[in-house]
Amino acid sequence: MAESDWDTVTVLRKKGPTAAQAKSKQAITAAQRRGEDVETSKKWSAGQNKQHLVTKNTAKLDRETEELHHDRVPLEVGKVIQQGRQEKGLTQKDLATKINEKPQVIADYESGKAIPNNQVMGKIERAIGRKLRGKDIGQPLEPKQK
Repeated sequence: MAESDWDTVTVLRKKGPTAAQAKSKQAITAAQRRGEDVETSKKWSAGQNKQHLVTKNTAKLDRETEELHHDRVPLEVGKVIQQGRQEKGLTQKDLATKINEKPQVIADYESGKAIPNNQVMGKIERAIGRKLRGKDIGQPLEPKQK
């Protein structure tokens, strides 16, 4: 018991500053005042949406002149659909219901915005009774021989 000193206190563990505290402006200036080495480095494109580097192929792609796009339904086909639909007394919605498609599909085909789909084209051909594919677009559809 004689060896224990009641006046001194031993601290076993002391927490250092947290990461946020160590990075604060106050902590940096305090460390500089004490003469400690402070290393600072700027993050590359920090706070910006630059996820990809510019590569050598970018210029090559920019020089590329070929335009890649999907073929659309010709306006001639759109007019044939519109005429055939009106001859049958159908609205776009009626025709769409008849062929089990959305009205927007018919609108896109008539305006020439749709990408041609042979299955849809076939259904429209049968519904309006006119050819939409091949050489004789707009001609009456011949009934199939059995």
